[in-house]
Amino acid sequence: MLGEREAVVLEITPFDLHGLTYYDMTVGFSDGAVEHSRLGPEGVPDGLQKGERVLAIRVANMIIELRRP
Repeated sequence: MLGEREAVVLEITPFDLHGLTYYDMTVGFSDGAVEHSRLGPEGVPDGLQKGERVLAIRVANMIIELRRP
């Protein structure tokens, strides 16, 4: 249940929680699937922008991290 899929960032919304920046993310996959996730600062590359291609690291069908390819 561990894997990675290429995706495109469709939406990224930072918000402050207890002094840390978290992100509500929406990513789209090549098959047309869209997923939403909330990630902490350790799971999002610095300066990530809408439209960027990423690798979505998944565990048990949940995105736990985004990485630049």
